[in-house]
Amino acid sequence: MRSKSITPLICSAATACLLLAGCGSTHSGRVAGGSSPSSGQSAPAATGVPSEAQSAATGDIPDNQAFLTFQNAAAGYAIRYPEGWARQGSGADVSFRERGNSIRVVVVSGASPTPASAAAALAVLRRSDATIRASKPLRQTIAGQRVLKLTYTRLSGADPVTGKRLPLTIDRYEYAHGGKVAIVDLSTPKGVDNVDAYRMISRSFQWR
Repeated sequence: MRSKSITPLICSAATACLLLAGCGSTHSGRVAGGSSPSSGQSAPAATGVPSEAQSAATGDIPDNQAFLTFQNAAAGYAIRYPEGWARQGSGADVSFRERGNSIRVVVVSGASPTPASAAAALAVLRRSDATIRASKPLRQTIAGQRVLKLTYTRLSGADPVTGKRLPLTIDRYEYAHGGKVAIVDLSTPKGVDNVDAYRMISRSFQWR
């Protein structure tokens, strides 16, 4: 898609976070504005993309795409997302999806992540998903915030009808604040160029 985009306690927290993948809420709805989901915490899915292969229609986020701000009072953050994308989940585990693209935000308790802890967490994830390939985690400053970023690729789950699996690229950003870590996964199928839109979304994340 695009070229851009420890202490034992930290490693343990990150590992547990990924091992519990797939336990998020199944509530869904079409978002019309910046509503705040109910409270409650669920484990983050490392991929956040369980059903992309069900749709062969993928595409870039258009330059004239309108964006809304999602205010999550329960988890304590705000982030922008493309208008019209379907929302799933609530509280500490929320995602937005459209045509194979997805944004997922999961908030967990924990210390500030490090490159070592992020790499260790993905190494654990590869034990159950051998298709994962990851770049080296790096610290960045985004919109004045210290952020840990890495990019990884994987195959989506198989389409239940065709069996097709889509190659995906996921830009992961980890924002830490006040004993909490927000894990933001911006996922898109290979060949789709959402660099500018995803850069704007990553810069829009703010703790509240």
